[in-house]
Amino acid sequence: MTTTRRKFLTSGAAVGASALAAPAVHAQSAPIKWRMQTYAGPALAVEVVDQCIKDFNEIADGQMEIELFYADQLVPTGELFRAMQKGTIDAVQSDDDSMASPTEVTVFGGYFPLGLRYSLDVPALFNHWGLDEIWKEEYAKVGVKHISAGSWDPCNFATHKPITSLADLNGLRIFTFPTAGRFLSRFGVIPVTLPWEDAEVALQTGELDGIAWSGITEDYTSGWANVTEYFLTNNISGAWIGHFFANMDRWNEVPPHLQKLMQVCFDSSHYYRQHWYWNGEANLRVNETKLKSTTIPDSEWQTVEDEAHKFWDEIAAESELKAKVVDIFKRYNETMVKAGKPYRYS
Repeated sequence: MTTTRRKFLTSGAAVGASALAAPAVHAQSAPIKWRMQTYAGPALAVEVVDQCIKDFNEIADGQMEIELFYADQLVPTGELFRAMQKGTIDAVQSDDDSMASPTEVTVFGGYFPLGLRYSLDVPALFNHWGLDEIWKEEYAKVGVKHISAGSWDPCNFATHKPITSLADLNGLRIFTFPTAGRFLSRFGVIPVTLPWEDAEVALQTGELDGIAWSGITEDYTSGWANVTEYFLTNNISGAWIGHFFANMDRWNEVPPHLQKLMQVCFDSSHYYRQHWYWNGEANLRVNETKLKSTTIPDSEWQTVEDEAHKFWDEIAAESELKAKVVDIFKRYNETMVKAGKPYRYS
């Protein structure tokens, strides 16, 4: 049987018409699913992370979904780093210190004593003074992607008894961060570590004398203003340094456009906190009455400032990289002081 050119063309046209009429079939890959745990409890997470995850999931439009878990829901906060490194969870929002990161930069996460005066100091240091590159390099060494850093609130004391002098700190059992506790022990503070969700009950029962874990915004948001009486206006840091991290292998599996979307959504979270905390720290001091404000005089508080710089030098002596970071903190703060108001007030 022979096939003429006419028959071939006719047959081909019929096949082509049939193909055009057939419904198109597209391969639909399953969405990428991540689990992220934050350091924050449910009430605080509403302000510091919930919205950016909702935004990401909505804009990702079924291509990727991040399931968010709150403080200690999957693993204790102190085990967050290991769990992420092993891939038990995919991503984390935390400071380096709380999640027990084994990196050289861990001591600078959370509240590095007197290193920051205002929340804008954090993005300035990371985006313009080289800290972002250092953090990314250090975490890449241990299989973790450092996505971005941002600032949270200052570190003030909320306590049962009024603090009006450094002597009043002596013997107080205070819930705080590891590095902050290490520093505050110089003034007789007894640092206490416990799960975030247990702090309120510990304050009620007297197991804790107070906290140095946040500014006044979180005291009210987290319920601690209900179980303490006094707020010390002096802070040991003007801002908390927190980050978004991810398991490096899982990060590399994400398409570039979704990586970029994640970064943009997390940056929106960093921006929101800038004005939420800035407004809250002032508004709550003035307009709420649960906590009575006290202050240690500047002349006496200078002792804390001086001791902080000794602490920096001790940290710098521990390694070459720590010395590099301390030097950046020193040069940055010297620049801010020389710039004068509003960058620094003497």
